[in-house]
Formats: sequence, structure tokens, C-alpha cells
Amino acid sequence: MTVPQTFSTDGRATVVCGIGASLPPQVRSNEDVAHDGGLATTDAWVRSRTGIARRRRAATGVATGDLAAAAGRAALESAAARPDMLLLATTTPDRRCPATAPEVAHRLGLGTIPAFDLAAVCSGFVYAMTVATGLVRSGVCGCPLVVGAETYSSIVDPHDRDTAVVFGDGAGAVLLRTGEHGEPGEVIASDLGADGSGSDLISIASGGSSAPATGTRPPRDHRYLRMRGREVYAQAVRRMTQSSRAALERAGWEPSELGAFIGHQANQRILDTVGDRLGIAPRHRFGNIRDVGNTAAASVPLALADTAARDLVRPGAPTLLTAFGGGLTWGSIALTWPAAPPHADSPHPSALSADHAPPDGRPRRHGDRSREREEHRRQDGRQQGRRQAEHRQREHQQREETPWTPSTPM
Repeated sequence: MTVPQTFSTDGRATVVCGIGASLPPQVRSNEDVAHDGGLATTDAWVRSRTGIARRRRAATGVATGDLAAAAGRAALESAAARPDMLLLATTTPDRRCPATAPEVAHRLGLGTIPAFDLAAVCSGFVYAMTVATGLVRSGVCGCPLVVGAETYSSIVDPHDRDTAVVFGDGAGAVLLRTGEHGEPGEVIASDLGADGSGSDLISIASGGSSAPATGTRPPRDHRYLRMRGREVYAQAVRRMTQSSRAALERAGWEPSELGAFIGHQANQRILDTVGDRLGIAPRHRFGNIRDVGNTAAASVPLALADTAARDLVRPGAPTLLTAFGGGLTWGSIALTWPAAPPHADSPHPSALSADHAPPDGRPRRHGDRSREREEHRRQDGRQQGRRQAEHRQREHQQREETPWTPSTPM
């Protein structure tokens, strides 16, 4: 069942007034990922099936909260405003307890504002933005900061081709505020849905209360993210198409009226199929999957920031955002294109990340011990492989258009 929501034209309007992004500087090409995990794949195979050429990876010591704080800071610089609430959408919190959002708010100097995490996997940002919009409409807050941030490198098995070539790390954020109806960036309508009967299609088996951590090390398949690709593909196309239609109907828009369509950057073939089924012209479809891969809850805001940085859409143009993720969850938002200039910032490890790291200073992540053993076994040949991969990466970057790199304010 889906839950459509129209944010009526009487009372408060909610407007996107700030856009921020943060990507780790380390770029990993398809060849790098294949080499690191010993995967039987090629750059051509990955590109043809996913549309992904490269992704970003968080450096040692950089956690989700570091990326979230950087993206949030950039969004605040974009808006030149102070939030009164913070929502963080993530599947990879810094710790299982407590939530990561309160520390992010503290690092941003936001005092004791309400701050909480929201978990809806790749649909997380759309869920969080819908919740934040409702809170503004109800008068609970007036200027919420919504962040989507992930370090999927901490939960992806480098030896699993189904996931290792797909996911990347990053964070995106938007600042919302009370505004006037008709302003660029106004959130018009949304649609949310979930189906728990498909909860095992995208999952990590161990670590939760149903399979808590014990003294016995769980098997490899239980420690990392697993995804049943073919079934996920079919569900993603179906759910994002249905949800997009529901949000458009609630907004009173036809697909032909859209000036921008941004879907969750999971797979280029999924995005193409959804766009075709909705009848959205290719020139109005935007994304950055080629350069950052699937960044889960960070996917939609990063694509939004990238498109805004390229100045490809006029402020006020009808816009549709849609996403699908584990749970299963899905959602869509109809809004007008924001006038806010995107800003970006680089992540910096926090003192808390170091305090809770193992003795060697790395963040405590799923599968650390097994990764260490695998690293030692491959250490002799890795240095030469890295040099070869870097050379191939430079060749690819010279042949292709250079993507927007969020490292300084735009």
C-alpha cells in the first residue's frame, strides 16, 4: 500500500532553500574494484549492466557522520540559514547506538535542536524529506536540515560482484524552510510505500536483534549486504513507476510538464525503463550514476546537487524525485526546482570516530578482521596493481567528460 500526500495550498508552504554535497576524494574505477576483490568482471561488463564507471570510497577513519556533517555544512552555507531540526537518512550509522544525527548536529554547532536518524535504505532521503515537510506544515519546526549519508564500503563484501561494483560512499543534504506558495523549491506532493514481504531481497542477515552479535563469528554471507538483483530490478521498476504516477497525480501534473526527473541512482537501465514508462523526455532526466555509483540514501540529494551545479534546470520547473530501497520501501516527491545555489564540502574525521576506532585508528566496521586477513594475503601484489589501476583510471578520465567534483563551494 502507498500513502500519497498533498501539501495543500493553504497555510504553510515548505521550500528547499539550501543544497549541499560531500564526496570522498578517493575515486575507485571498475578495474580497481575488480582487482581489489578478485572479481571475474570487466569495466565494459559493469558499464553495460549498471551504467557505473567509478565510485567514491571513504578513506580510513572517515565515517558516515563525517560525510553527513560536511554535506550539512555545505547546505547551510548554500542557504545562509540556521536549522531547527536535523533528520539523517542512513543505512550505515556510525554506531548501532546511539543515532548519528545528534552528533552531526553538535558538530555543526546547532546546539540542542531535535535530531534523529531515519532508516529506509535507498528510499531514506525521500522518506526523510517527506517527514520534514510534514513537520514544517504542522508547525513542529520551521527550518529542518535533511541529510542522506552513507559509507556502504563498510557493509559491502569486496568479493561479491553483485554489490561490490554497484555501491559508493557520499552524502547530500537540503535545507527546508517555511515559505510562500509558488516559490521555486516548493514541495507540492509526495507518495510513500513499503512491502515487508520482500525484506530479504536487500539485507544484512546478522547484527540486529533477530541475529545478535555473539562470541561466534557469523558466516560471511551474514556479515555483509546481500542483494537478489533480478528481483530487485523488477520491483524497483514497478514501484518507482507507480509511486511517480501517484505523486504526479497528487500534484496535478502530467509527465510531459516535467522540467526535471531524478530517480534513485541504482542502475542506469532501471532509470531508463522508469523514465520510458512514465513518458518523460530523455533531455529532462538527470543523474550522476556514472561517476558516483549507487550511494543509497545519499543518491537523490547528490544527483540534485550535481544537476543544480551544472545549471541545467530553470528555478521553478516542475520536478519529480523517486526512489526505491530495501525493506522494501519506495517513495516520490513532486516539487518545483529550487533556486538555491549548491555548495559542497570535504569530509573530515571527527574525534569521536577516532575514539571508537580499533587501535590502528580505522573506524570500526563490519568485517574488519576478515578484511585485514585478506589484505595481508594480497599485500605483495597490491602495490603494482594499484599503479596499473591508477594509470587506467587516468586514461578513462581523459577520454570522458570530467564530472562535477564537490570539493569547494560552487
